Amino acid sequence: MSKNTVARWSGSFPKVGIRPTIDGRLGGVRESLEKQTMNQAASVAKLIAKELRYPDGSPVECVIAESTIGGVVESAACEDFFNRENVGVSLTITPCWCYGSETMDMNPTRPKAVWGFNGTERPGAVYLAATLAGHCQKGIPAFGIYGRDVQEATDTRIPADVKEKLLRFTRAALAVSTMRGKSYLSMGGCSMGIAGSIVDQPFFEKYLGMRVETIDMTEVLRRIDKGIYDPAEYKKARAWVKENCPEGKDWNAPKMRRSRKDLDAEWATSIKMALITRDLMVGNPKLAEMGYGEEAQGHNAIASGFQGQRQWTDYKPNGDFMEAMLNTSFDWNGTRAPYMVATENDALNGASMLFNYLLTNTAQIFADVRTYWSPSAVKKATRHTLTGKASSGILHLVNSGPAALDATGEQSRKGKPVMKPFWEITAAEVKKCLKATTWHPSITEYFPGGGWSTRFTNGTKGNMPVTMCRINLFDGLGPALQIAEGYSVALPKKVHDTLDERTNPTWPTTWFAPRLTGKGPFRDAYSVMNAWGANHGAISYGHIGADLITLAAMLRIPVYMHNVDEAKIFRPASWNGFGTADLEGADYRACENFGPLYG
Repeated sequence: MSKNTVARWSGSFPKVGIRPTIDGRLGGVRESLEKQTMNQAASVAKLIAKELRYPDGSPVECVIAESTIGGVVESAACEDFFNRENVGVSLTITPCWCYGSETMDMNPTRPKAVWGFNGTERPGAVYLAATLAGHCQKGIPAFGIYGRDVQEATDTRIPADVKEKLLRFTRAALAVSTMRGKSYLSMGGCSMGIAGSIVDQPFFEKYLGMRVETIDMTEVLRRIDKGIYDPAEYKKARAWVKENCPEGKDWNAPKMRRSRKDLDAEWATSIKMALITRDLMVGNPKLAEMGYGEEAQGHNAIASGFQGQRQWTDYKPNGDFMEAMLNTSFDWNGTRAPYMVATENDALNGASMLFNYLLTNTAQIFADVRTYWSPSAVKKATRHTLTGKASSGILHLVNSGPAALDATGEQSRKGKPVMKPFWEITAAEVKKCLKATTWHPSITEYFPGGGWSTRFTNGTKGNMPVTMCRINLFDGLGPALQIAEGYSVALPKKVHDTLDERTNPTWPTTWFAPRLTGKGPFRDAYSVMNAWGANHGAISYGHIGADLITLAAMLRIPVYMHNVDEAKIFRPASWNGFGTADLEGADYRACENFGPLYG
């Protein structure tokens, strides 16, 4: 990893606070439990630091309360300590009975869970049930963690089922607390009537704890015209592009092709747009050295969107290069954390990408959910028979520009294609991703202002587990999330080219086969496409649907479509009070009852 000149993250990452609660009765009881309770807290801290990473690759930091918590005074002292330590996630642990309402975490917006040790010597499970009842009664949702098997009091191991819930909760809770106080940067406004780019500020404020910063796209033009970007970095980036971004076929009709001079100018503008958009999001101290102190600050944006079409793209090069490279886990400075940049300023898809990213630390694919190809339609067009995971048909995920180059599938782990966190990506894998990507003059009819578009040579590599999600807004209801786990599909090159060239061939393609359940919207691949709530989807490496469900519950966003195994669904204990037979309906009722996290 090369050292970037631009600081990627402002402020410090939220810490995980561990609350070791204990039976407060002094005179023998409490004293006998101090060591066991603190050992349990230490084992949780060790697990989290080993398994989870912040977006910059550093281990997640845990802090343990300065003493065990046996009553309300120690609860208050713990809360004061957590506030000083920037704790964004609360984990209460205990091996014994404690005084529930006196020791519980009462912070209303900090995600919280309670692990009651399943042992017979002391009733940790009884405390778990009692304090969760208190959380339900007081309207402060908390997640309950209870191991399936009884353990000996001296057993310091964390069982596999407990470990899974601890990590699922913590991943989601860190995502919640990392978003809090950050910004979505809206560059421009509504693109071509796409509702997702009508940026709903109350959604970001009430549900995500974020603010929306807005600029006009003329700010990008101002910075280009006045040279408000690092000229040394531009020179470095231009040389890198010439060496690493091979130009492919010009798919324009001869009369619509642009001159070499124009194409070179479009490269220059496209690279400057990438530098400027990054600086707009997170700032750049180099600009202060150049006399632009205000511009150097950026907008503290953890995600952004660029309207582009049509006011910008009818006049200037499109945002494809900018979006593709910023969403990727590397550039001319080496490997680095990807930036979440939504094409067409689809803020709802940008937020969906952000959810995926914060749960995985990996780059994201932004794509149109463009076409359902049935087996018979594929057979008719190509004489190819879809088999295996694709036997019910495939979805063509393709859009102009913003699919990260990581999505070529040219990174690997144990011989299988993956998308990795940036700190695991090797220099050889960077080269493979670049080699598998070609850059094409944009289609002039679409983009009169020109620009460059990416194409994956053979599409995304097949058999990668991926999850597609999307937040949609409904009048009278608010936001709701849909999730589809599945796999990328590799097609024979001739088949891929035949299908891909039916639409704009200059855009990167991922063929997606949803994992089917035989029920509802997942009875077949067609039903998934037919039930998808908008024209865009955010696609992440890995089957992360269970983590998304947990995250959505923390934010009070109901999930109305998913194919996650019911046994993996982990929501706050209070959700049980809204129904246990119909979990989807219960989720809606609970979210409506508690309201948005910051509402």
